[in-house]
Amino acid sequence: MREISRILVAVGLCASTAVAAQDFPNKPVRIIVPFSAGGATDIVTRVVSQKLTELWGQTIVVDNRAGAGGNIGADLAAKSPADGYTIFMTSGSIVTANQHMYRKLSYDAAKDLVAVTNVASGPQAIVVNPNFAAMTVKDLINMAKAKPDSVTFGSAGVGTQTHLAGENFIASAGLNVTHIPYKGEAPAIADLLGGQIQFVTPNLSAAIVHVRSKRLRALGVTSPTRSKQLPDVPAVAETLPGFENLGWFGFMVPTGTPQAVVAKIHRDTVAALKDPVIAKRFEDLGMVPVGNSSVEFAKAIKAESVHWAKVIKERKLQVN
Repeated sequence: MREISRILVAVGLCASTAVAAQDFPNKPVRIIVPFSAGGATDIVTRVVSQKLTELWGQTIVVDNRAGAGGNIGADLAAKSPADGYTIFMTSGSIVTANQHMYRKLSYDAAKDLVAVTNVASGPQAIVVNPNFAAMTVKDLINMAKAKPDSVTFGSAGVGTQTHLAGENFIASAGLNVTHIPYKGEAPAIADLLGGQIQFVTPNLSAAIVHVRSKRLRALGVTSPTRSKQLPDVPAVAETLPGFENLGWFGFMVPTGTPQAVVAKIHRDTVAALKDPVIAKRFEDLGMVPVGNSSVEFAKAIKAESVHWAKVIKERKLQVN
């Protein structure tokens, strides 16, 4: 009888989970963005949430929780109810590099968060204030080598993919420059516009509006070839052969979220990414919509984590 009871309970749970998934969402959904408004992670979230709002018929609340290289937002997401009503928009480094860079974290991305899908991917750019003397990547390299430690660069925060993009450039060019971390790309770009720092390595999607308006000058993009959206801007690889650095942004949910709900979030996100209006919006930002499977996304995160563990150790990028 006990065995029959256990089976009946299991069947009941499965049935209730299926019903919950069919009914999901029946109230507003929160998407945690671990950086300030105006950065690439925020932009990607707002683009895809436009279509999800339409598909779900529910309000999507974008909750910006900036700080600590994305760790504040990640911790909040990891400790949120596992019911599908809290989604975490992660940028790549938060779940692949931060655990190797920060000596102590209050969450474990591998255990506390579940991959849903990679939403979009795109390169970073090396951008400067139009009044800055460097006109090319080579100029910047020469200036930094002529006066070591006199050049500063800004990023979205320690351990973020914009920080790592900058570190990759610095290492490839053999430079000594000073890193200035911010609580997101938007504050870093604001200081660059004000002439407070020399260059920033933001995601292209966060800087492209300023480059097109000529409020900033792009010296190079980190994709292996030039961006279709900025064809006059060289790839950094044209100066440093083989250089490449791409960023990505993806949905994750707290561990324990019902699989049927995860599947629905995945299915509807992929549908949103296939919408021609959304796809065109990403293209204009210099990004590519992805929409891979949860399994593929999880495998990619694991492989990238191994890569960054080695890089961070070699370059001694750990922080307390």
